Amino acid sequence: MEHRTASVERVTKETDIRMILDLDGSGKSDISTGIGFFDHMLEGFAKHGFFDLTLQVKGDLQVDGHHTVEDTGIVLGEAIARAVGDKSGIRRYGHFILPMDDALSLCAVDLCGRPYFVYDCAFPVPMIGQLDAQLIREFFYAVSYKAAMNLHLKMLEGQNGHHMAEAMFKSFAKALDMAAAPDPRVDGVLSTKGSL
Repeated sequence: MEHRTASVERVTKETDIRMILDLDGSGKSDISTGIGFFDHMLEGFAKHGFFDLTLQVKGDLQVDGHHTVEDTGIVLGEAIARAVGDKSGIRRYGHFILPMDDALSLCAVDLCGRPYFVYDCAFPVPMIGQLDAQLIREFFYAVSYKAAMNLHLKMLEGQNGHHMAEAMFKSFAKALDMAAAPDPRVDGVLSTKGSL
């Protein structure tokens, strides 16, 4: 299987985003969103999912981080959808429970072509670095809907906001890597309907 890559650009009055995603990379990243902690989370996503990710974002941070974070989620979701293509030969499902000190995150993914999002996490602090903690939900919601995936994220344990966020991004990376992975047993797509 050749490397599955996607290049996506999104330009609005609020954000200018350019992304290249390689699902079959080695975990390299070059990321600049203007929000340091968000960069750190996306670098962890790339590293632990073995995705190569190049991302440049110019957003209206003088307003707040909402448009930057949400629109990045939209672009990542679109890049995932483009990169997996018709989903022929992939596992389709992925799941991971990831510990990070006090935090324990569960993530489950179905690359089924139907968007659905379940999120269960209450952060103990409103801000993590320069990232508004409530925008983490907005990011993953946007990813799930633009990628047309089922995405379930649950924080099973957690006290430290940094650890909790990092566990979520990394568990998502591991679950997505599993779901997008080729499986030689899959003939066409993994569905009794014959399409996803």
